Amino acid sequence: MFIHNLDPVLVAFNLFGLNLEVRYYSLAYLLGFFLSVWWLMYWRKRGELNLTKEEVWDFAFYLIVGVIVGSRLMMVFWQPMTYLSDPLEIFRFWNGGMSFHGGLIGIISAGLIYCKIKKIKFLSMADLMSVPTLFALAMGRIANFINGELVGRITNLPWCVEFQGYFDCRHPSTLYAATKRFIITGWLMFLSFSELRKKFKPGFLFWNFVFWDGLGRVILDFFRWDILYLGLSKGQWLSAIMVVVSLYFFWKYYQEDWKVLLMIKN
Repeated sequence: MFIHNLDPVLVAFNLFGLNLEVRYYSLAYLLGFFLSVWWLMYWRKRGELNLTKEEVWDFAFYLIVGVIVGSRLMMVFWQPMTYLSDPLEIFRFWNGGMSFHGGLIGIISAGLIYCKIKKIKFLSMADLMSVPTLFALAMGRIANFINGELVGRITNLPWCVEFQGYFDCRHPSTLYAATKRFIITGWLMFLSFSELRKKFKPGFLFWNFVFWDGLGRVILDFFRWDILYLGLSKGQWLSAIMVVVSLYFFWKYYQEDWKVLLMIKN
């Protein structure tokens, strides 16, 4: 058993009379931003991304704004009374409360807008962004664990965690989710650097991201303490939609890509 007493604040300091804090949760978003820039710069140097350095930074800025706005708006939609009772809480991103599905919608929307402005292929950019996005999401789940939020169901397993405010030992469900995303990140990196990657249609990596993360969420959220609707949580229902939609696109547009992938394995 692990007793959770982690401090969500990495460092606190006073600046010109203001008490400021650097939280792990905020660092996860900053890491995602700079990792995305580094990743895009890497592919730019390889000649596979036709953007200037300034455009890479602009694109990353669009994405970070999209993910923050989308994830927060979804939380406001799901928990309106929480934010209506204290509207300033909407802007306290460091306290957590960011919806993955809202963030996914936000980042896709921001990417579509930018790609339309620059007249570049959205699916190709989505493929490139799948790796850093999923890695950043995994780090976000670790930050959730440090915050002591999104606790799991009660269990007596040796690695259970006793969170502050809860009197039973519970699954560290956020660490399960982080592990899942690290594994999927590894899979996407394998696809990114595979010798036959250029034979994949644009969007193949992106739909792998959507499918595997959605499927993993449906399965692993059975260990998470949440309100259920017809046997599944809201997150599981939304993730099930991700699975169904990605399976449709795989069947409709990417059957040959899976055959190419089987050739790699053989």
